Amino acid sequence: MAAAITGVGVSCPSKLSQTAVGRRQRRCASVIRMTVVEEKKKTYTLKKSEEAFNAAKELMPGGVNSPVRAFKSVGGQPIVIDSVKGSRMWDIDGNEYIDYVGSWGPAIIGHADDEVLAALAETMKKGTSFGAPCLLENVLAEMVISAVPSIEMVRFVNSGTEACMGVLRLARAFTGHEKIIKFEGCYHGHADPFLVKAGSGVATLGLPDSPGVPKAATSETLTSPYNDISTVESLFEANKGEIAAVILEPVVGNAGFIPPTPDFLNALRRITKDNGALLIFDEVMTGFRLSYGGAQEYFGITPDLTTLGKIIGGGLPVGAYGGRREIMEMVAPAGPMYQAGTLSGNPLAMTAGIHTLKRLKEPNTYEYLDKITGQLVQGILDAGKKAGHAISGGYINGMFGFFFTDGPVYNFGDAKKSDTAKFAKFYRGMLEEGVYLAPSQFEAGFTSLAHTPEDIQQTIAAAEKVFRTL
Repeated sequence: MAAAITGVGVSCPSKLSQTAVGRRQRRCASVIRMTVVEEKKKTYTLKKSEEAFNAAKELMPGGVNSPVRAFKSVGGQPIVIDSVKGSRMWDIDGNEYIDYVGSWGPAIIGHADDEVLAALAETMKKGTSFGAPCLLENVLAEMVISAVPSIEMVRFVNSGTEACMGVLRLARAFTGHEKIIKFEGCYHGHADPFLVKAGSGVATLGLPDSPGVPKAATSETLTSPYNDISTVESLFEANKGEIAAVILEPVVGNAGFIPPTPDFLNALRRITKDNGALLIFDEVMTGFRLSYGGAQEYFGITPDLTTLGKIIGGGLPVGAYGGRREIMEMVAPAGPMYQAGTLSGNPLAMTAGIHTLKRLKEPNTYEYLDKITGQLVQGILDAGKKAGHAISGGYINGMFGFFFTDGPVYNFGDAKKSDTAKFAKFYRGMLEEGVYLAPSQFEAGFTSLAHTPEDIQQTIAAAEKVFRTL
């Protein structure tokens, strides 16, 4: 296990298989845009993005369809994207960026992959949505079940939020209990019961919860700091026989990158078993990213239920929840717990997911992600410290993060000690240097198989330059 302790990067010298190398070279070649070298660097401008965003604010709340995109926590002008390919993205002003958001995680093999696009084009000839069973659902379901240790049956939905809504209802139906334990800073979508100390966009906007959520909707939601077993034990003691499940991001991504302490997940598995509660891993971010079998394979801890999203749809809208057969057979129409979705299992999302997972199964995939992400994180940490800044961070394979604080960061409370004003300046500086990071101190970053060693070195060089200006 190539662990990533906060503040430490570990890299492996493993090489990609020859097949993967050849494909990577073709992908990289498709990304390169030949330009005439200019003596003077092009002036960075966001004029077109500004015009488009101002118009959007008259059409959509805050000008966006998901809050963190509005750059509220980093300030400055949000960028409006025109196109993506491989590890790169271009805004409507023509600025090019190395992308470490990857559509918030799905783009693990790179944006607009040629093979995935070709497969989608073929599938679209047959139609985009059936509202009825299709064979592709069987194929992706078999791949997910064979990969993820906890999943014996799976239900596809259309988003991570929807997956978490379904799995919560299922946990309550199976156990006959209503209370759940979640962790401060862990985000499980915007369903009412989860909007309690939820991190992510809620933290970015400085909202403690959300107006419009009835007290009754969150009255059965108990919270604990992440990595704090004693509080979890106290909650079980104070609510004996009432807790249906413990749900968590096994590696936090929605409060920044925060890995579990060595015995945390083991202790949760033991406590839930002892108390007749279910353990739920929200692997919407970590699934197929930390390893092919997700965080549960990486850490060797098997939960009762798992939620997935992002990567399993290859960039198209998708989500899933699954687990032990005896639990999943409670889901309608096999059982009484109702959940449905018009676009669930649609052929386009299934196709993109199938071809993405096929690629992730190739030899040395995760060794490569470990290598480049380790180099990236260590380079940024070294550059920050050399310039005299308080900074800490870590990574596991294709997921990483850093905080503008000395650390260590074990939970959301620690993360909030970060100098968010300094992060905002760093963020805007990196944008001007052609590097796109998540526009919040409280979000993880992602690398992909399309990122090259040159991308990593260019990013570190940009960070060194920006750190000197802070």
